[in-house]
Amino acid sequence: MPSADTGDGCYIIDRNGKRYLDACGGAAVSCLGHSDETVKDAIRLQLEKLPFAHTGFFTTDAAESFADLMVAHAPEGLDKIYPVSGGSEAVEAALKLARQYFLERGEPQRTRFIARRQSYHGNTLGALSTGGNAWRREPFAPLMIDTSHIAPCYEYRGREDGESQEAYGQRVADELETELQRLGPETVIGFVAEPVVGATLGAVPAVPGYFKRIREICDRYGILLILDEVMCGMGRTGTLFACEQDGIVPDIATVAKGLGAGYQPVGAMLCSSRIYDAIESGSGFFQHGHTYIGHPMAMAAAKAVLTRLTDGKTLPTVAATGETLLARLQEQFSQHPHIGDIRGRGLFLGLELVSDRCSKTPFDPSLKLHKRIKAAAMDAGLMCYPMGGTIDGRQGDHILLAPPFILTEDQIGELADKLSDAIGATLP
Repeated sequence: MPSADTGDGCYIIDRNGKRYLDACGGAAVSCLGHSDETVKDAIRLQLEKLPFAHTGFFTTDAAESFADLMVAHAPEGLDKIYPVSGGSEAVEAALKLARQYFLERGEPQRTRFIARRQSYHGNTLGALSTGGNAWRREPFAPLMIDTSHIAPCYEYRGREDGESQEAYGQRVADELETELQRLGPETVIGFVAEPVVGATLGAVPAVPGYFKRIREICDRYGILLILDEVMCGMGRTGTLFACEQDGIVPDIATVAKGLGAGYQPVGAMLCSSRIYDAIESGSGFFQHGHTYIGHPMAMAAAKAVLTRLTDGKTLPTVAATGETLLARLQEQFSQHPHIGDIRGRGLFLGLELVSDRCSKTPFDPSLKLHKRIKAAAMDAGLMCYPMGGTIDGRQGDHILLAPPFILTEDQIGELADKLSDAIGATLP
């Protein structure tokens, strides 16, 4: 494995001087590239002022000003914020807050979550429990909290011949109602989903109307809607929150990755005043916490990144650059015999690999195609994010692309050409 040494915009440079175009942001993290002086200056300034203060004793201007800015730009109804140090922590906080909300309301029988197959919500045990990737879950299944999983909104493989997008979306959304009725809705805390599924499906957005139907079902049965925007949020799809494009607001949302753009480990959970008020007027204390939540340097970095993302210039650029990149990928790969689908939103795009386009048959998992493509791309000086098990945790391969928002037109061409070379050098 090469040793990273320096960063230059969209490139990471190893200690031998080789440049790698970062077409995946590491893991959809480095949205501003690897050498943003504004963010670095904010971190330096906070370091000189105060590197750390434990939230059990103090708040800080860094944390308060970040929180104010985040709430000001969050979807209406997400009024409170709880800073953490990463995505898995954000999801853990969301699950525990959701459970405590119902305890405060006198509904202790609510102990279950519902999520979707082929989702990914993090690697800590609670987050892994809600995640629906069979390969990741299997070794730790005996330790997990009680979660059931319904079908994802995966149009490429799930929509039937002759079925409209809307009808497909309503059909798979209705699986939530069926599962609620099977379990007994009074036992369920909430439904957890990614608006655009990232690592495990490869940038799969829901079809129009799906999440509106999900929101209706959650409201009808009194369960919470928890949206995981750790990978797809913070401008990655062209709006600050991905759910804005679905026309809904969750009860709880989680963000991370692009929130710190890689300059500091940071994440956040947001919730409605209804949830906050239930705890404030009840026990008065969210029974949760970590040592480094609200870390001043992380908060300073997050505020600097968020200021860039909400400056009125950056997000429109994401949408426009995403359209240009998508067009280039379609031009290069839409007729490729082994690229079955090209999908996504903004600068969050995926390509699904198949051995046969007509039947959508995946490659034999024993080929470990995704690993070979990653290696070939690195040889070519390109960082991309291939994954296996796209269909069911075992079968299927895809390539996830999540480049920095500062990607140029020339770099789009470089990305497409190097990806083409890597695929060509790898496919059997």
